[in-house]
Amino acid sequence: MQIASLFQQSPNQSQWWMRRLPQIDHLWQLLRTSFWFVPMLMTVGAVLASFGLLALDRSLDEDMVKELEWLYSFGPEGARAVLSAIAGSMITVAGLTFSMTMVTLQLASSQYGPRILRNFMRDRGNQVVLGTFISTFVYCLLVLRTVRGVEGYAFVPHVSVSVGVLMSIASLAVLIFFIHHTASSIRVEALLAKLTQEAKATLDRLYPASIGEAPPAQPRQQKPLPADLEERAKPIGAWRSGYVEFVDGDALMALCNHYHLCVVVNAPPGTFVRKGATVMHVYPRERLSDAMCDEATNVMTLGLERTPTHDITFAVQRVVEIAQRSLSPSTNDPTTACYCLDRIEELLMYMAEREMPDPHRYNDAQELKVVTPVVTLEVLASSVLRQVARYGGQDADVRERLRQLMDKLGTKAPYLQPHLKPIVAHLEPFKGQI
Repeated sequence: MQIASLFQQSPNQSQWWMRRLPQIDHLWQLLRTSFWFVPMLMTVGAVLASFGLLALDRSLDEDMVKELEWLYSFGPEGARAVLSAIAGSMITVAGLTFSMTMVTLQLASSQYGPRILRNFMRDRGNQVVLGTFISTFVYCLLVLRTVRGVEGYAFVPHVSVSVGVLMSIASLAVLIFFIHHTASSIRVEALLAKLTQEAKATLDRLYPASIGEAPPAQPRQQKPLPADLEERAKPIGAWRSGYVEFVDGDALMALCNHYHLCVVVNAPPGTFVRKGATVMHVYPRERLSDAMCDEATNVMTLGLERTPTHDITFAVQRVVEIAQRSLSPSTNDPTTACYCLDRIEELLMYMAEREMPDPHRYNDAQELKVVTPVVTLEVLASSVLRQVARYGGQDADVRERLRQLMDKLGTKAPYLQPHLKPIVAHLEPFKGQI
């Protein structure tokens, strides 16, 4: 069931998590980019596994253990030695892994820019590796405390100790994977491929827009905004300073339909707003109540940084930043800049195949409900290519690659040619340079 249909049925009686979807999405993004969330889940799983396997060991008698040939048969001292060795080695390897991760983050920040750190922090491979070592360490400690070898009573959890040995072998395989994964992730080709994949996912999510009714095959006649919009619209201010990360279009459209409102979004994703700055106008103000204003602000989330999930400009800008850094005098790496231009061409050509969404969104009754800014191809292409041309115009290879890109883009989308002419003119002063 669509979120919009739930709001249309009864916005005030919808489930709490449906009405807090932007906040939930924001929290989920924070958890995905943290180093502690996945290791914590794996550690909790290791704790539960230790209790379950220890209960299984207590239910087995000696004869049953002897029949299980695959189990390691240890005495109390041997079990303690094995578990202690595994636990000590795991915490050591976990510290080594953390140190290597910090070095990788420092190298990526200085080489590719601080905006790239988000990708390395949300890398699921690094999180699983760290969680594997921590969970194995915790598991062995919990099993170690149950080993008894006093006179007249001995308890050795053979199944639990055997599972600990298997976990240590798996941890060794994970360590080898981590070394390979870390070496591969800092390669610029792999990083650009990952950034391009995320930017394509953002394009698929935003173009065509999914706010209300999709744009028709034939352009419709635009209905003008209400003449008294400025007088009767109520501005909604930002509750704190930050970057707009997400605007729930379905919830916003459903809210407008239910209360018969029209909303003009002034701050799309990627916009920085200060506390109290207007993020949207709601028309007409006579129908608004404090509860409605709270619902309107709930469709938008603010964060400390820009995110590529719903911000296509930032998603492409990360590739541009790598190109700019590679063209700095201290780096002087035009080959990397050409790699970046290859990916920029892929993204712009992919966007040229998408249908641009209508900034004016209508409901089924053809009533104007939402007006939101849209990043068009001409605006994005001219901004991105101008930034690269400003730094790379003096290099012949980069200059030639830029011209090829603009020729292909102008052929694919002829309406872009007037917007690309200033960039071509910017490259003309360097025409005679080698």
